[in-house]
Amino acid sequence: MERRAEIAVIGGTGFYRFLEDVTETKVYTPFGAPSDLISIGTIGGRKVAFLPRHGRHHQFPPHMVNYRANLWALKELGVSRVIGPCAAGSLQPEIKPGDFVFCDQFVDRTSGRKDTFYDGPQAVHISAADPYCPEMRKVGIETARKLGLPYHPEGTMVVIQGPRFSTRAESRWFSSMGWKVINMTGYPEVVLAKELGMCYLNISLITDYDVGLEGRSDIKPVTADEVVKVFNEHNELLKKLIATIIENLPEERHCSCEEDLRRAMS
Repeated sequence: MERRAEIAVIGGTGFYRFLEDVTETKVYTPFGAPSDLISIGTIGGRKVAFLPRHGRHHQFPPHMVNYRANLWALKELGVSRVIGPCAAGSLQPEIKPGDFVFCDQFVDRTSGRKDTFYDGPQAVHISAADPYCPEMRKVGIETARKLGLPYHPEGTMVVIQGPRFSTRAESRWFSSMGWKVINMTGYPEVVLAKELGMCYLNISLITDYDVGLEGRSDIKPVTADEVVKVFNEHNELLKKLIATIIENLPEERHCSCEEDLRRAMS
């Protein structure tokens, strides 16, 4: 089978089962090895690559994921669109566990991560004003609506370094800013995709309320076990959502994501 794909999904290992006619391939990059072998298969007649963000044995915590190698490897396979589902916590009471959020903004609170391909001598200043592909977001939101899923059409994701969860003070600050979603892997994945001229769609599956909700003693601070439990309970819905989005994406891109890179390099 040809080692080419047009769309990629970076997510959890449960996604292997939604690809058909799967083959695995190893890709070498100037930035080291990606998180794992990349699976290439089909969904609705579209060639799709799948890469487990943390490795198939979940051996790479969020701050140790080789994000540059992951995105570079997908670009080498011909990928022009990336769907990045992730488990995330809610920072607002109206966003409940089991909801899907199509983030439109992020706030970076990570440190020390390799977050650019351009370390010199060429300086490339990519625009991050609108980091997520508007065309993919439109398709994703419309798909969630038609499937009758609980979703939110926008939201700001604050990305923390991890692997620890937030303190109550940190979470209170994030909530007071109006940010809706908290996660450990959302940055620099999206920016690196933009630096390669690829479109990127985030789908946040809400698994918890971060440190709980003030005034609600029955909602406790998040634990890793709870995140995995809730994510697994909704994994099939997430896979159906992603598969349907892939089937509904237009063949040609009509967004500015590729042009953003050309402008940054001119």
